[in-house]
Amino acid sequence: MKRLMILILFFSTILAACSTDSDQNELSTQELKDLVHDYSTDKKTAEAASISSSNLVITEEGKEVTYDLSKNDFFVSIAPYEMATHPCENHSLTGCQGEMRNQEFDLYIEDTDGNVIVDKTINSFDNGFIDLWLPRNKTYKTKIEYNGKVAESDISTFDKDGTCITTMQLI
Repeated sequence: MKRLMILILFFSTILAACSTDSDQNELSTQELKDLVHDYSTDKKTAEAASISSSNLVITEEGKEVTYDLSKNDFFVSIAPYEMATHPCENHSLTGCQGEMRNQEFDLYIEDTDGNVIVDKTINSFDNGFIDLWLPRNKTYKTKIEYNGKVAESDISTFDKDGTCITTMQLI
C-alpha cells in the first residue's frame, strides 16, 4: 500500500511538471518581440492578444497565457490619424484598428536629454498602427509627419503607462 502511494505521488509529480496548461510562460526578449510582431501583422491569430506595460496576454480556445515583458524594453503602438480614432490604454494586437493603414510616415523620437532614439521613415501595419520598443522609464518627444501634416506628443514608458497611443492627430 505504501509503495502504491509512493508510485502515485511520483507519477502525479511527473505529470504536473510536464503539463502544458500553465498560464505563465517564458520567452527570450527577442522571441517575445517576434511573437508581438506576428500578432500585429496577422501572421498569428488568437481570440485575443493584448499588451500592457508589463505583460503580453494571449487568449486561445478560452485559455489565457501570460508572458512577462522585458524589464528594459517598453512596447508602444501608435496610430496616427487625420479624422477618426478611438480611446485606448493598453493595445489589443488582435482588435485595435487605426485609421491610416499601410501608410508611410516620417517618425522622430528623442528622449528628454536630447538623444535621438528613432529618426526614420516607417510604414504602419494593416491595422493602422506603428509598433515600437523603447527603453523603459523615460519620457520622449515624438513627431510624426505625413503628406505635410504633423502630429507631436510626449509619450512615456513608465510602469502603468499605456501601450496604445491613439491621440496623435495629423494637422
